Amino acid sequence: MPYQNMSLEQFAIHVGMDARQVRKLADRGHLPGQKVAGDWRFNRAKVTEWLQQEMPNLSEARLVEIEHAMRTGEDEERTLIVTDLMGPDGIDLQLPARTRNSLLRELIRLVGRTGLLWDEQGLFRAVGKRESMCSTALPNGVAVPHPRQPMPYATADPVICLARVPAGIGFGSPDRGLTDLFFLLCTHDDRYHLRVLARLMRMLDEQTLDALRSVESPGDALETLIQAERDVVARLKK
Repeated sequence: MPYQNMSLEQFAIHVGMDARQVRKLADRGHLPGQKVAGDWRFNRAKVTEWLQQEMPNLSEARLVEIEHAMRTGEDEERTLIVTDLMGPDGIDLQLPARTRNSLLRELIRLVGRTGLLWDEQGLFRAVGKRESMCSTALPNGVAVPHPRQPMPYATADPVICLARVPAGIGFGSPDRGLTDLFFLLCTHDDRYHLRVLARLMRMLDEQTLDALRSVESPGDALETLIQAERDVVARLKK
């Protein structure tokens, strides 16, 4: 249930943290919880939002913990959880956009090219609302637009699209730099969304980003990302 409340112990299990560490962070006001009758309670939807915002700043070790914590029986055996959701039809290396609004509109159209889009206007509104709350742009020139909450009725299957805007646009990056690489995520479950997001953060190192900025075809971009994901999976197994 996406809006259920969790106890401190349930929250710790959900995010892959030690309960004692969770209590310390909650007592210091660093976690999205409320005390009710002396006990901490965490709303699952707010926890999902919090983790989405925190992930770009987390260490690889912490991202790995989140990946493990978010696994379910259905996807535990899947290896390439990011690039399995991508295809060449959902990659555009010359996206025509000059503003945030036009960028989001073109990204939704890109989802439409995959044949998986069910609710174009709904997805556009949801992604725009999420960006208006807090930009998903990172200091490395990457942004990861996504709905605030999973949208199982917006697409036929979970999907990730990649767009490159060669000249870059202002997208609210913390360092006020331009953003030129955009990954749009639309998943159907909050746990899977967080697992995919944690994996993607681990994949986007400097070498991979340089390669994505120089590749000439969607197929080459996808091959670059597949190799990056294989590399992080190999590190997981060590």
